[in-house]
Amino acid sequence: MKKGMFITLEGGEGAGKSTLAQTLTTFLQAKDIGVMLTREPGGTKEAEAIRSLVVSGDKDRFDPITESLLFNAARRHHLTHSILPALESGTWVICDRFVDSTLVYQGYVQGVDIDFLKKLHHDVCEDVFPDLTLLLEVPVDIGLYRAHRRQHNISETRFEQKGHEFHETVRSAFLELAQQHTDRYCVLDGTLSENDLTQAAMKYINSLLQQHN
Repeated sequence: MKKGMFITLEGGEGAGKSTLAQTLTTFLQAKDIGVMLTREPGGTKEAEAIRSLVVSGDKDRFDPITESLLFNAARRHHLTHSILPALESGTWVICDRFVDSTLVYQGYVQGVDIDFLKKLHHDVCEDVFPDLTLLLEVPVDIGLYRAHRRQHNISETRFEQKGHEFHETVRSAFLELAQQHTDRYCVLDGTLSENDLTQAAMKYINSLLQQHN
């Protein structure tokens, strides 16, 4: 049995990752492909408990190194109890955020040593990386407006509170990562209509399907 493919969606707040992830899941299911849709931090009961700590409360609740350790603890459980078993069974996994968010938010933006974060990922999270990463690129003002308008859980605003400059740096850091990893990164215009954005993403998904077959 072939292993499933691992697809992640990245981007700043309000980029449209969750909506696109759901659309892509429906697309693959229509092709009779088993798909697991998940998110980070989260994806298991235990990782969701950690999520409630790191994405809510005061913006200065944790220092960046503490955040890094918490995110990696959640990711470890998510990988070993959900993502890796799914991939081994042939199921495709679509995940809203993964290790790149940690490298960006805690590393490039908040100053945690990148080599330290990479070693954490290697030692704690088995150095797992996606087969494809879709980066949804949107101007910060648009992203934050969307995030505030669509907020389903009003407690999950800890990172949104960090200010415009913080989020501009997040945007730049994701684009830098995309340039460093052109083998798996695809940058999409997150300001496109939902239909046009889906069609743009489908081109990369179809290419992945051809490789997989």
